Amino acid sequence: MGWPRSRYNFAMSINLPDRLAELNLTLPEAPAAVAQYVPALRSGSHIFVSGQLPLRKGKLIASGLVPSAVDLEQASEAARQCVLNGLAAVDQVLEGDWSGVVRIARIAVFVASDPDFHLQHKVANGASELLGDLFGDAGRHARAAVGVTALPMGASVEVELVVEVR
Repeated sequence: MGWPRSRYNFAMSINLPDRLAELNLTLPEAPAAVAQYVPALRSGSHIFVSGQLPLRKGKLIASGLVPSAVDLEQASEAARQCVLNGLAAVDQVLEGDWSGVVRIARIAVFVASDPDFHLQHKVANGASELLGDLFGDAGRHARAAVGVTALPMGASVEVELVVEVR
């Protein structure tokens, strides 16, 4: 099944706060930078979101390698939390006005993996499915799912986002 012909002309017709409430979700407080970078920045028609860890109320919800320390389901949930943290960074850049969002253009999901683990794409599905639930067709995106030996703070998952805006 292909993309609709108008795929490049998405106008986001949802109210993200309302959609989050429908899914019983809330955006956390926007993440603070912990080094010499910004959590998100706008450049032209894109907002680039720095890698987000699965932090909830300041604490990692998943740490260690997948699947020896964190199972696939927990890692997928961690990817969802990373997306919520990333959207909070986008919200800060947008100052709460999501009307100019066109689409989620790309995500990259990094999974701290055991050497014989090859299901990073299934972990990434947690992030992708949440974006689809929140944004519909405008949440469909290009994606990379990468296995790595370690992530900052011992996190199991890290997610980057690129959001297209008008």
